[in-house]
Amino acid sequence: MSETTRMPRASRRAHPRLRVAAVAVAAALVASVSAFLVYANITYPATLEPVQQVAADDAIDVDWSYGSVVMTPTPDAPVAADGTGLVFLAGAKVDPLAYAYKLSGLVEQGTTVVIVRPVLNFAIAEFRPLSDFTALAPDVTDWFVGGHSLGGVKACQYAADDEVTGLVLFASYCAGDIRSLGKPVLSISGSDDGLSTPAKIDASRADLPADTTFVEIEGANHARFGDYGLQPGDGTATISDPDMRAALTAALTPFIIS
Repeated sequence: MSETTRMPRASRRAHPRLRVAAVAVAAALVASVSAFLVYANITYPATLEPVQQVAADDAIDVDWSYGSVVMTPTPDAPVAADGTGLVFLAGAKVDPLAYAYKLSGLVEQGTTVVIVRPVLNFAIAEFRPLSDFTALAPDVTDWFVGGHSLGGVKACQYAADDEVTGLVLFASYCAGDIRSLGKPVLSISGSDDGLSTPAKIDASRADLPADTTFVEIEGANHARFGDYGLQPGDGTATISDPDMRAALTAALTPFIIS
């Protein structure tokens, strides 16, 4: 008669415990992912009035979807579309529409603007190629790329694309060294930014090309680069929304439209 090998009793008892532990780990992982997805999709909504002003502007056509906002000069606008374009990535958890008003002055000068909602509302999760965004405005021949805050960090990566002419940063800086980029860079910051503080912007100079143009807007905080309300940890803005729009337009126009 053959003998049957029996597993030690202690080992037989260990298997159910391992299964319970595995289920608990899986449940915790699912709960964590679910919590992050809920968090990521609770965004800072665009303030209504500035969006309405853009919609009422006869010089601008607005094509809006959940993932992007495309603003182009209308055929009968005082300044016609000139072939320049800006792909602009929204900051973390900010609705793309929140940047429409602040960038609309540039559109009135002839530039097409494509404002992008990053994957999961966080630019660090963005994996799509730049061509997915430039394809939204096929008539543009000269592309710039930019972004606000975390959107600017991702824009630094896109800046190396052969299709890109230059880089625009709104209250942002690059995560790595791009001193050898070989393209013009414009860094616009706020004197009262509590997140991308003046000290952080000054420190970012070491990672940017030596000929980078730096513009600090007096009285601007982090959230004033868009229209989405207050942001925790930010400073207090003393510049009005119309004046902020004018200051951004004044900085962007000579940089993008040569």
